[in-house]
Amino acid sequence: QLQLVESGGGLVQPGGSLRVSCAASGFTLNYYGIGWFRQAPGKEREGVSCISSSDGTTYYAASVKGRFTISRDNAKNTVYLQMNSLKPEDTAVYYCAADPRITRDNIVTKMRTADFGSWGQGTQVTVSL
Repeated sequence: QLQLVESGGGLVQPGGSLRVSCAASGFTLNYYGIGWFRQAPGKEREGVSCISSSDGTTYYAASVKGRFTISRDNAKNTVYLQMNSLKPEDTAVYYCAADPRITRDNIVTKMRTADFGSWGQGTQVTVSL
């Protein structure tokens, strides 16, 4: 059974850093593209970052570009989202999602439509004094 589990969320001060993880079980992560999404209370879900399975193509939302970095450790079957220079507006529940059909050509569309087959339960990230 394909399962994704997020971890690493927590409370951090503005300007601080946090790394959230997405661990996969029941499937081999390196055959899947992994996306990170977030949703804050009262706001729509936002696609934050994505890494393809085929050639490592990455996507970042404009709101996080230059501050967040996505990476994968295939040996650990885990994808990470390193978040630096965090702002209060980064506060949200962060979800990872997996899909085997993420390519360089469709990564932007996939992120905008959240067209992913499997989702984790989310981890809370709170940026506050």
